[in-house]
Amino acid sequence: MASFDSPTQLTGDLFLLTNHKSPFAAHQVELLKAIQNCGSISKAAKAVGISYKTAWDRIDAMNNMSTEPLVLRASGGAKGGGTQLTSLGERIISGFQSLLEEHEQFIARLGAELHSLQDVANFVSSERLNSSVRNQFRGQVSAIKAGATQCEVQLDIGISTPLVAIISQDSLAQLNLAVGSDCIALVNDSDIVLTQDSQVATSARNRLTACITRVNLGAVNSDISLDLGQNKSLSVVLPNSSVEAMALTTGQTLEAMFKAPNVILLRAD
Repeated sequence: MASFDSPTQLTGDLFLLTNHKSPFAAHQVELLKAIQNCGSISKAAKAVGISYKTAWDRIDAMNNMSTEPLVLRASGGAKGGGTQLTSLGERIISGFQSLLEEHEQFIARLGAELHSLQDVANFVSSERLNSSVRNQFRGQVSAIKAGATQCEVQLDIGISTPLVAIISQDSLAQLNLAVGSDCIALVNDSDIVLTQDSQVATSARNRLTACITRVNLGAVNSDISLDLGQNKSLSVVLPNSSVEAMALTTGQTLEAMFKAPNVILLRAD
């Protein structure tokens, strides 16, 4: 995506798309290269100048947005020793450098031919969509149950249990959703409830069995990472008091629950 530093200068970043339309930017590929060279997440994070938590957040996001994982978890110590790339991750690294060189040459040629970029810059800025929601899953619509005013949409994200979203009939029409459509599901980390009681009664349609992989204590709240299986993960924020009361710790299995109306769907194709 191009960026505009002045009316006469064009710069750009390269985003690589896989066959599954999952985007990868230079900083993500840089992390993959560091994992390949270092063989562990902790060493790779240090090599690229980010925290261990940030490194795992980026890895989880890449794996969640791809039907094929890029990084495989491995048993080891608290820092996850022996982490390795998949063949897809290695292919992305091997092809990215040559693409980057071609991209830089293209930007240089294009910038030399343009005189004013401000109108284009304003349009690009207005069309750009960003989201602060960390839990983002790419999947495929597996079922739609239509009601009088609302619809239940099931989304296969590659784990044993589909995600369930409740949207209006108008939203279904606007998104033009059908079985087989590619979607991105957004789930806010504060909308997720954790329970250790697998038999608890709840109205939440989404109920996922998960294993705690990381617990990061903050001053007031804790950031908890959950393994959903198939290299998919979920992030949850809980008050420290709740973490202490539930005695949450790495390796513990529990239920993550959230209501279907809290799942936001975006059309991905």
